[in-house]
Amino acid sequence: MTQLNLEQEFKLAIYKKKIYQINQIYIKTYLILSLKQMLIKDNFIKNYLIKHMSL
Repeated sequence: MTQLNLEQEFKLAIYKKKIYQINQIYIKTYLILSLKQMLIKDNFIKNYLIKHMSL
């Protein structure tokens, strides 16, 4: 009763693959959003420094 039959193991493998893909998509999306925020902050800092250093 505590072991999976062949069909259940196959389904489990498919579900694991789908979950892994979802996690990868989420991680990629998170990294892209983080990089975008970092670039926006970098641009803000550069513009701030350019404006205030040229005075």
